[in-house]
Amino acid sequence: MTDHQPETTPQAMPETTHARQAFVIGGTCSGTGKTSVTLGLCRAFSHMGKTVQPFKVGPDYIDPAFLTQAAGRTTFNLDGWMMGLPYCHQSFAAQTEAADTAIVEGVMGLYDGADADSLAGSTAEMAIALNLPVVLVVDASSMGRSVAAVVKGFCELEPDVRVCGVIANRLGSDRHAELVRDALESAGLPPLIGAIKRGAFPTLASRHLGLVQATEAGDLETILNAMADACEQAIDFSLLQKLTVRDEPSDFASLKTTATKMIARIGIAKDEAFQFYYPDNLRALKNAGAELVEFSPLHDSELPDRLDAIYFGGGYPEVFAKQLSENKAIRTQIHLFAASGKRIYAECGGFMYLADHVIDSDANRHEMCGVIPVAIAMCEKRKRLGFAEVHLCAPGPWGNAGTTLRGHEFHYSEISHWLSSPPWQTIYDVNYRRQSEPTPEGYFSENILAGYVHLHWAAHPESTAAFVRWCAAADR
Repeated sequence: MTDHQPETTPQAMPETTHARQAFVIGGTCSGTGKTSVTLGLCRAFSHMGKTVQPFKVGPDYIDPAFLTQAAGRTTFNLDGWMMGLPYCHQSFAAQTEAADTAIVEGVMGLYDGADADSLAGSTAEMAIALNLPVVLVVDASSMGRSVAAVVKGFCELEPDVRVCGVIANRLGSDRHAELVRDALESAGLPPLIGAIKRGAFPTLASRHLGLVQATEAGDLETILNAMADACEQAIDFSLLQKLTVRDEPSDFASLKTTATKMIARIGIAKDEAFQFYYPDNLRALKNAGAELVEFSPLHDSELPDRLDAIYFGGGYPEVFAKQLSENKAIRTQIHLFAASGKRIYAECGGFMYLADHVIDSDANRHEMCGVIPVAIAMCEKRKRLGFAEVHLCAPGPWGNAGTTLRGHEFHYSEISHWLSSPPWQTIYDVNYRRQSEPTPEGYFSENILAGYVHLHWAAHPESTAAFVRWCAAADR
């Protein structure tokens, strides 16, 4: 199988969207309020009757669920390091063909990405690649003219990044807003588009992996409408429109896919405990010949009929460990499904659920499916966060030895110990960005593959097709 290496060098590409307005929401750092701003803008533009297409830079599952709710359209991830810039460009074009406004929420600070000395994986890389202006969100609390110094640095670090305007968040008063506006103007910097006062946005609850999931956020519609109200009161929408309007493109190149005849029926674990799936990964599976059937390990007592395989994504099984353990009926069915030789693939939280048991942060033991003879324990500190590159060392579900895929890890759990000896075979090496030696992973038996890495495979049609064929092989 020919391995496709994602392109990571930032470069401007032809304008490819029919959306007449498109821009990036960038932040000076994490915690500036760019998620609240993006949510508020998505809902505010929707109130105006616009069709809004949201995107999220980076390997994030949680923010996209909120953005989807705010805009009423599925949010897609964009990540130059993980997916490759050509794929991101094509995906952006495909999803914005029927949209009026495209809003791309950045990740971390504008220039933060995979490395300290390049733009790879950063919001800035994506803004350059898609030729989009950046609206910079600044936490202006405890700052006056110094805001101008911060903005000047962000404008000048990379000349190809176009900061078109500034939204100052957490301002103390109208006078504070005027001071920031005057400081930007006197320094010849992009104008103040929005002046949001401290406490204007409602607070979203969070836990160890970030925000709580959208399904757990309480009265989310009320929260989103309050965010829209805050934006409508504080942001100059006429100026925002002027600075981010786009001419109709002369040509575009979007993703062109042809669905294949269905060859495998795959169950997708989907409920409050398992939510972490990339929409374009699921779409790629369908295009490669998979029929996807959702079920709930929390609430269902039986698996869907006629499944060839099961895909367990990530999520919060540690938060719902007691409920998952108490649903013995579905755990038994999953164990029997695996014993029958049917295919199972599991990532991170899904890997935890397939284990013999999980020890939570209070040292309580919760029985899981017992498919993989391993014990998982929650750690006090984060175990892993960052990009990961997977190299297959042996043939497996994703293709031949030598195949490379990219993804990320973010978890607070680890393998405590194996209950049988020797442990399962590992079929791939994981290269982490700040680790010199690869780590063996990808715990594999003939019909089961599990590990901690969240893979993005939609940019690799050969690997996606190989995976669907592997899922179907149990019936051949």
